[in-house]
This record gives sequence, structure tokens and C-alpha cells, in this order.
Amino acid sequence: MRKYFGTDGIRGKAYDLLTPTLAYQVGLSMQLLGCKEIILGRDTRESGVVLAAEIEKGALAAGINLYQAGVVTTPMLAYLTKRKNSFGVMITGSHNPYYDNGIKIFKAGKKLAPKEEEIIELFLNGIGAVKFQEKGETILLSDGFEIYKELYENLIFYPNLKIGLDFANGSAFEIGKRIFQNLGCYFLTTGDNPDGTNINKDCGAMHPENLMKLVKDNDLDLGFSFDGDADRLLAINHDGQIFNGDYLIYLYANYLLEKGDLKGRGVVLTQMSNLGLFKALEAKGINIEVTDVGDKYVFEALEKTGYVLGGENSGHIINLNLLETGDGLLNAVYLLKILTEKKLKLEDALRDLVMYPEKSFNLKGVKKEVLKLSEVENRISELQKQIGKNGKIVVRPSGTEPVIRISVSAPTHEEVDRILEEIILYLKNKAVEEI
Repeated sequence: MRKYFGTDGIRGKAYDLLTPTLAYQVGLSMQLLGCKEIILGRDTRESGVVLAAEIEKGALAAGINLYQAGVVTTPMLAYLTKRKNSFGVMITGSHNPYYDNGIKIFKAGKKLAPKEEEIIELFLNGIGAVKFQEKGETILLSDGFEIYKELYENLIFYPNLKIGLDFANGSAFEIGKRIFQNLGCYFLTTGDNPDGTNINKDCGAMHPENLMKLVKDNDLDLGFSFDGDADRLLAINHDGQIFNGDYLIYLYANYLLEKGDLKGRGVVLTQMSNLGLFKALEAKGINIEVTDVGDKYVFEALEKTGYVLGGENSGHIINLNLLETGDGLLNAVYLLKILTEKKLKLEDALRDLVMYPEKSFNLKGVKKEVLKLSEVENRISELQKQIGKNGKIVVRPSGTEPVIRISVSAPTHEEVDRILEEIILYLKNKAVEEI
């Protein structure tokens, strides 16, 4: 079992697991991948400044040239590495609180392959050595935004909508404004005053009520909410109704199908997608590939199937017609293009999608190992059999946080509550028995 790399790079509490020393070692380890230059970016967390400085020291000591991108979104950094055919290191804790942080590594637009992660993992565990060479050079990346802006050049339309934007006090707070200014549409913003400790705090995709208020109070047509590194997107209509990633995947799939651009006539979903989305896509004759939660698994499934669209209900959506990773800003503009082109309101474009009652819960204080017990697996299977094809139960360890994620969908809210409460109580009791 790996100590450092999880489902989305290295993630942990800053100065605890994710120490300056570890960051320095990551910078050094890039030499083992044959890295000659790195584009380094970060979100707005206060710890990001310290960790970035240590990654820079490590990379320079290993003879690697380092381009400083500053505060950028994760998707922007990924695209820069594609265009410059280089490696990239993004320091971000994504949707987590400010006291967490993480390190995501890219190579020519894509996240590292498992075997490449393993090389770094071994080095961080004391296996392997780098050769200290002539010190690398630090260079300020001056053309980053102009390069990233290329992605929007083919999304030409004339929006006549009033938009609300919540940047989660994260990495999109400046870049996002520049993108929407270039569109020429009217917009208001919130979550755009980062102080190093307020990223994702009562704002952004994890707290959409903030944007709901902005939209309703100012009579806006639509709102978009992002997370700390802007690889997620949630949408809100003029009435304050929230549309998560499942809704947006359905809208994108229908549009691409209509245009003949839904390659393989299929999409990739995760275990956490709502049962209503499965049934709606099947009714359209759209094939579905199901994978584990995590954008890297979604991308792997897209490569395997040849499909171009996939994502998670969290709002992390990959459209290979646009980019090889999920980009909240890009997906928001793409959604605006669709609605403008078809002259539809968001809710009208999704009228035939009926979601099943669903509820999720993050169970803390119970070790993830309890899920490996055969009696636990059997009990969850029994509950799934009880609700049959008209319900879905997912119980899994989080790959980014010390919690067990539980999701239940069923035909009625009462069934959802009953099953969810039963699973929570059962897992808590089993955890006590194992002590």
C-alpha cells in the first residue's frame, strides 16, 4: 500500500504529511523521470508558498529548469505542460480546507502514469538516488494566460445572460474573471478575495448556498461555482436550483450526440453517479462505462473505450473534445455556448432527466479497514439486493480524506434515509467490535 500517492496525487495536512522536506524531495525526484523542466503552479493556500519554494529548491538542485507560473488553476497548468511538452507540478488541496494541501504532477498534459508515480513513491521512501548536477534556472512564465486562452478560441458565441461566479477564494479568482471578461457577458463575483486561509471556506462548489444567494438577490440568469483549483463545476439556475456534475454530463452528452461528436456513443460514469442518470442515458441508447471514483480512473476508462465524455457527480468532467483533464472554467463556458446556441434555459435543457432520491454521508472516526471485513461486504450486498435495480448503494474509502464515503439512492426519500442510517450504525458498531 502506498504511503504518499492516492487517487489524485499526494494529499494531506500541510506541515504534517505534506512537509517542506517532502516537497523538496518531490522536486529532486523529478530527475528520475527524465525531467528537464518543470512548470510550477499553486492555489491560494498559505502553505502553498512554502511548499512551492521547497519544490523549486529540489528541482534546481537536480539540475532542472523551473518555470514559475504563480497562482493558476490545475487545468491551466495541465494545458501549459501539453503545449510546452514539459512536466508540471501543481500545489493544491483542491476542494479541501486551507490546512490541507497536495501535489499533482503532470507530463505533457496528462497526470503521471502509475509506474511513474511509483518511481517517486520509492524515492520518497528512501529507495533510489538522484545525481546533483549544475544548478537549474528559475524563469518567470510570462505567457501562461495567453497560451491557456487558446482553449476558448473555438467557443465563439454571444451570450446575453447575467452570470454569477463563485471562485471559492481559490486559484481561479483572477484567471476566471479574465476569461469571462473576454466573453463580453455581464457577471458578478463572490469568493474572489483569498487571504491564504479562506479557500473553500463557506464558498465554492462545496458550499453552493453562497452562490445561490448571489444569483437570487441580483436576479441573475445563471451561476457557476468552482472549487479551490477550479477543476470542478456546479451550476445554479435563476431560481437557485443546483445542478451537479450528473446533470451537466447529461446535457453535454445530449449535445454531443446531436452534433455527432459523442464518439462511441458512450460516456464514462463513476459508482457515485445518480441512478436516474444511468436510466436516462440508457433510454437515449448511450453506452455507459462505470469506473471507480477519481478523475484519473475516468480518464483511463476514456482511453480504454475511446469515448470522449466522462465525469463525476462532484462536477469534475472531462470532455476530450476540449481538454484531457477536467476544467471547471472551460466546462462553464461550453455550457453557456450550448444554452445560447439552443436558446434554452438550463432547467429546460434537463427537463427529461429525473433523478432518484439520493443522499451521501462522510463517516469519520471509523477506520477504512472495516470495509474489508467479509461480514461488512455481505451486509451491504444484502441491502443492495433488497432495493434491487431501483436503488444503488456505494460504500467506499475516500482516496483524499480520512473518511468512509456512503451514498444511497432509492425510489423514495424514506428508503434512502432508512438504508443510510442502517449502514452508518452498522459500520460504527463493527468498528467498536474490532477494537
